[in-house]
Amino acid sequence: MRDEPLDIAFWNYDRTRALSDGRVRIEGIEARFHTAPIVTEIFEAMVRRGAFDVSELGLTYFLRTFADGPSPFLALPVFPNRAFRHSAIYVSTASGIERPEQLTGRTIGELALYGHDAGVMPKGILADEFGFRPECNRWIVGGIDFPMKPIDFVPQSHPAGVEVTLAPTGTDLGALLEAGEIDVLISADVPRCVLEGSPRVRRLFTDHKAVERDYFRRTGIFPIMHAVVVTRELAEREPEVVQAVYRGFCDAKAVAAEELVRGMTFNNMGLMIPWLTDLLSQDRELLGAGWWPYGIRPNHAAIDAVLRYHHEQGLTARRLSVEEVFVPYLLDK
Repeated sequence: MRDEPLDIAFWNYDRTRALSDGRVRIEGIEARFHTAPIVTEIFEAMVRRGAFDVSELGLTYFLRTFADGPSPFLALPVFPNRAFRHSAIYVSTASGIERPEQLTGRTIGELALYGHDAGVMPKGILADEFGFRPECNRWIVGGIDFPMKPIDFVPQSHPAGVEVTLAPTGTDLGALLEAGEIDVLISADVPRCVLEGSPRVRRLFTDHKAVERDYFRRTGIFPIMHAVVVTRELAEREPEVVQAVYRGFCDAKAVAAEELVRGMTFNNMGLMIPWLTDLLSQDRELLGAGWWPYGIRPNHAAIDAVLRYHHEQGLTARRLSVEEVFVPYLLDK
C-alpha cells in the first residue's frame, strides 16, 4: 500500500464513475477523487498549481505545457472524452455557406481559445480533405451561452499570419452566429440557438452522423479530446503506482461498457433514450466491441492525427512524438 493518498481528478463520466463511487479500487492505493462542474476548472487547477497527482487534461492544454521544454506531466493512454467533430461546425444561414469549400475568407468564432480540443480536429480534417487554410479567415475566440472565464493558464499560441481576436467578456458567440455577425462557429458545446432549432443556424455537415461514420470507416480515427495525465515526478518515481492507476481507469471503463451492453437485453430501459439499444448495436458493429479503446496501439492513428494537427496549426513549435508525451512504460498498451 502506498503511504500517501493519491489525488485524482476527472469529470463525472460514466466511464470513470466506478472509480469515484468505489465499485473499482486501484490496487494498493488510497485515492481521493475530485471533480468540478466545468471540466476546464480541473485543467486550470492542474496546470496552474499541480493540484492533483493524476488529472484529466484536454489534449491541447496538455500539449501546450511543452512550450518551454519538457512538460511537468506525462499522459496515460486513457481517453475519457472523445467525440467525432464534423458536427462541431455551425454556420449562419445568412452566410450562404453550403459546402466546406466556401469557408475561405469568413469570420469564424471558436469556443474558449484558438485551437480548443474540439477545434483542432475539425480544422485538421477540413485542411486534409477540403483544402481549408485557417490563415485565410478571421477568428474570434470567446464563450457561448454561459459565463466562462478566459483561458489564461496555457499559452494562447497561434501562427503570426492568423488573425485572432478575443471577444469582449460576456460575448455570446452563439448569439453572434444567429444574428449573422459571424459566419461560422466551431464549438465543443452546442450553442442554444442550435438546440432550440433556430432557422438562422445549422450545422455545416447537415447529415453529420453519416459523414462522421464514413470518416471512421476511411481513417480508423475516433477523435480524442482529453487524456489523463500524471506528474512527471510520480511517473518516474513510482511506476508501479502509475500502472495501477492505468488499470483502474481501464477497469472502470469496462464496468460502464458492460452495463450498457448487458442493458441491451432489456432494451436499455433504465435510460430515457429511445432507440439506444439500436444505436449501441450500430456503434459496436462499426467501431468494434471495444468501441471506446484505451491504450496506444488501438489509438495510434487518432493520437498521431492530434499531434500532427497541433503542430500544423501552429499550436506547438514542432511535432511532438508519442514517446515524448506518454508514460514510457505504457507505450506497449
